[in-house]
Amino acid sequence: MILKNKILAKSKYKFFNLREYTGKRGKLQPKIYTASEHKISKSQIDPDALTVVETLIRAGHKAYLVGGCVRDLLLGQTPKDFDVSTSALPEEIKPLFRRCFLIGRRFRLAHVQFGRKIIEVSTFRKGDNENESLILRDNDWGDEAEDVIRRDFTINGLFYHPHEETVIDYVNGFEDAKKRTLCCIGSPFVRFKQDPVRMIRLLKFRARFGFAIDNEAIKALVECRKEILKSSPPRVLEEFLRMLELGTSERFVKLLAECGFLTILVPGVSSFLEKPAGKEIYNFLKHVDAIHRRGEPTFARSVLLSCFVFPILRTHLQALHRQKTMHLGEIQEEARFIVDETFGPFFQIPKKIAAVMVSLLTSQFRFTPLIEKKTPRNPKIPASDEFALALDFLRLRALEEPELAKLYEEWNYFWRKKEKQRKVSSERVRTQ
Repeated sequence: MILKNKILAKSKYKFFNLREYTGKRGKLQPKIYTASEHKISKSQIDPDALTVVETLIRAGHKAYLVGGCVRDLLLGQTPKDFDVSTSALPEEIKPLFRRCFLIGRRFRLAHVQFGRKIIEVSTFRKGDNENESLILRDNDWGDEAEDVIRRDFTINGLFYHPHEETVIDYVNGFEDAKKRTLCCIGSPFVRFKQDPVRMIRLLKFRARFGFAIDNEAIKALVECRKEILKSSPPRVLEEFLRMLELGTSERFVKLLAECGFLTILVPGVSSFLEKPAGKEIYNFLKHVDAIHRRGEPTFARSVLLSCFVFPILRTHLQALHRQKTMHLGEIQEEARFIVDETFGPFFQIPKKIAAVMVSLLTSQFRFTPLIEKKTPRNPKIPASDEFALALDFLRLRALEEPELAKLYEEWNYFWRKKEKQRKVSSERVRTQ
């Protein structure tokens, strides 16, 4: 199955073996890459992230940019976030910044705020890379070499020192990035059992960057995939949602299906994708990706998750409608049932997002009733924020079904007209 799949092309590279890369004292020895080698310019780095690093260094601590932002800069991409790793303890970080909040119990972090922007600062941690049990303790402090060992893949184990403009590499991540290869830090069989979410992240990076996956990691995906059920559902859901926002969601979901993760996590979606109507889910994701890659605002998460539910709901309602005529209240109840069925029992969609999904999905049958009707000249526009999201989803439907484009324009016109009237009324109330 997975080993024969062309999407998961094998590579000749092996996972990063810690024992092979230790020096005479048994410590990992870093490779240092200069600006002329790594080609990263300080002008590409968020100035607030630089401020955080410089403040920590002035206070006598070690501090670096770390992880995904360094990886993205090496690959010529613009990082979405800039994270900092430091020798300072969380309680030592907080007094150094005017707006700094410590969050988390299991994994203690500092969030330094600059307006609405947050720079995440973590303290160097250590862990036993050879222990196959789930990682349950995350607040054991260490040094930068120990911190790297805890990370998932070599391309995410790189530090950047802004003052010296160097990339510090303990795990051969620089070379793996150049070779476009995803390698685990340590044995993937061990690493995936320690933290099964790493398997989802592996497929995420495969979808985003098109990197080859090393042979041992491919075998470990097959052997360890059921371990994903031991993970925290909110963590898996967050990885899933982030991927839907990055412009490569279609490839990502196809990888999840190919590797058997959809069957484990969302069996209803998995079985529906095997039907002819299932390709509509992929088509919705393709339209979402195209819009996100153009740099347009990211769709709300309720809209993104509805891409999976709407084709299932419509098929379900069409079958019910052959037995009886359904009004919107009944459709709403069925929508609630299908949302719960689609993402249960593993995923626990937050109640607020689920409620918005039910509302915007129900609205689709206001736009296109099961019994065809003409759009009224002055339709009643619900006074709710969810209606704008319903229109966002109707826009996606119009991309999939061009005959709906005129309908979308009509409803969008009526909604904008209603919003304009509402704002004028609100302004009058404030000035009275």
